[in-house]
Amino acid sequence: MSVLSFLADAASSAVLSATEQSSISTSISTLQTRIGQHFASGVIKQHFRFGSSTRGTILPRSMDERSDIDYMIVFSENSATPQTYLNRLKAFVEKYYSSSNIRQSSPTIVLELNHIKFDLVPATMTWLGELQIPDGSGSWMTTNPNDFNATLEAKNKENKSLIKPSIRLFKYWNATAGFPFRSSFEMEKWVCGLGFWLQANQKDYFFTVIDNLNTSFSYPKWVNDEITRAKTIVTNVRQYEKDEMPVTAENEIQKLFWL
Repeated sequence: MSVLSFLADAASSAVLSATEQSSISTSISTLQTRIGQHFASGVIKQHFRFGSSTRGTILPRSMDERSDIDYMIVFSENSATPQTYLNRLKAFVEKYYSSSNIRQSSPTIVLELNHIKFDLVPATMTWLGELQIPDGSGSWMTTNPNDFNATLEAKNKENKSLIKPSIRLFKYWNATAGFPFRSSFEMEKWVCGLGFWLQANQKDYFFTVIDNLNTSFSYPKWVNDEITRAKTIVTNVRQYEKDEMPVTAENEIQKLFWL
């Protein structure tokens, strides 16, 4: 197996299985039904799924223990504080999911089921029609939860449909490295902002992502160490391939994911 085939296989494996997708769909359907049962008519304006699970960049939990489904619940009235809406959501999940792991992880309510974790995000709508969500410090922040989807789709199509699998590989590396980068959304946006000019295949695209990582004085030492380690491994792989040592190159690339 070449380095290219290893990375292509890893990217293909870094997707939800049919079983996982079915379980998630069932859980979302149940969640939607229970929202309708719990809240009086007119209290909820809309509720919907957003985030990486709608973009094809979510990892299975076997590859990323922090993998979750983002779900937004938009309340019709907007006069209360963010914590008030968080409390309402928490009361809801405690009623219907009493045996599950439930906690507030500002600014969301985390509902952890056996097969997946949900991040429930309360939201309201301004008089201008803008969605706002808790900012984590007791105030509101404006958001457009699915506006990035179109950006990612366009970037992916412009680049041989290799951006999404490169993001999944990047997130897989991040998980095996101990999560040096905490926001998977920011990781996705960062990759979308990179330039890909002469890359031909999955290996070229993913290596470009690693090439563009940089250490920083603002990062903890261990984060800089993981970045340096990743860049060194990629440099080694390129040299082994140049020296016509494919087996050594494949063994080296597996180290990137601590295999």
